[in-house]
Amino acid sequence: MATEVKVPVLGESITEATLGEWLKQPGDAVAVDEPIASLETDKVSVEVPSPVAGIMGQQAVKVGDTVQVGAMIATIDAGSAAPAAAPQAAQPVAAAPAPATAAPADDGPAALSPSVRRAVLEHGVDPATVKGTGKDGRITKDDVVAAASAAPAPAPVAAVPAEPQVAPSVAASTGRKEERVRMTRLRQTIAKRLKEAQNTAAMLTTFNDVDMTAVIEARTKYKDLFEKKHGVRLGFMGFFAKAACLALKDVPSVNASIEGDEIVYHDYVDISVAVSGAGGLVVPVVRDADQLSVAQIERTIGDFGKRAKDGTLKMEEMKGGTFTISNGGVFGSLMSTPIINPPQAAVLGLHRIEDRPVVRDGQVVVRPMMYLALSYDHRLIDGREAVTFLVALKNAIEDPTRILIDL
Repeated sequence: MATEVKVPVLGESITEATLGEWLKQPGDAVAVDEPIASLETDKVSVEVPSPVAGIMGQQAVKVGDTVQVGAMIATIDAGSAAPAAAPQAAQPVAAAPAPATAAPADDGPAALSPSVRRAVLEHGVDPATVKGTGKDGRITKDDVVAAASAAPAPAPVAAVPAEPQVAPSVAASTGRKEERVRMTRLRQTIAKRLKEAQNTAAMLTTFNDVDMTAVIEARTKYKDLFEKKHGVRLGFMGFFAKAACLALKDVPSVNASIEGDEIVYHDYVDISVAVSGAGGLVVPVVRDADQLSVAQIERTIGDFGKRAKDGTLKMEEMKGGTFTISNGGVFGSLMSTPIINPPQAAVLGLHRIEDRPVVRDGQVVVRPMMYLALSYDHRLIDGREAVTFLVALKNAIEDPTRILIDL
């Protein structure tokens, strides 16, 4: 008897997703609650667990298909051992018979993503000989390329009739290659929202710079004690988040939003922190940041960063937010004009720290300086308010005591 696997509830207002990857193939043994597929939503990737233990049966949809919440995507057959590899017989890509000691089903051609499958055909590599470095040991395109580079004269793979014969020879002779990859749902959503922000908001960016000497000295002095007591490293984001909370209280319009013909002012600060995830930029929210300590903020951001890379952020952690901080400095950015995250009215961009000559008390000295950028919606925030916000934040960072005494 087969058990249907259906698309789970994905979160409020989310009714559909894209099938990003099959984690199990027909014939694979499946344990209860073991993920069998990965779904891509507008915000995060979600794994679909098996409701029962058994054998992976029918796959009702293909990678890249859009599926609705509640729709059946696969079946799990009763049983405790994988049947004979009959489901694999229909696969057209195998160029040579499998060795007598066949690799597990996850290493077979059916488990390869489209880009990896193309790389296998192009480089003439036997997937069974490639050691996978991806999730759960799956083979990536880089693994195939590395295996091809290690073999001086790989045996050619039999041509697939449906593939044009001229493309491989052109690529081999000129070294020019192209690959078409479907945009993930997350990347599509990012593109749509950023363009909507540009089309809707009257966006403007104002700049300032900040002397990081005091914060660097405080971090150097207390980082070991801080990590020993709180179990998390002392970074710069905690200082900037607390400084932003002070500045937002002084200039409430920067923490506001526009809904229809009304301005909504928030008496709390929920800071969206832009972090780099496996599928692109995501912005989880540090709730009530104005009520948290520097240690609590650092711990929360560190957890977000780790789970963004693992793809395990939850839907509710991505919702809301009254203000965004984006730190392009970790990638070496000197200056940028960040795009606001609707319906928020402003985003703060942080950049790399570098020694620059500045004038202090009539003397030219070298200081660790960082450029700050505040992009804001000019429909709601005037230039005077934007500059006032940046100056307040700059003062708090250059004199961290202000953060302690709420000045």
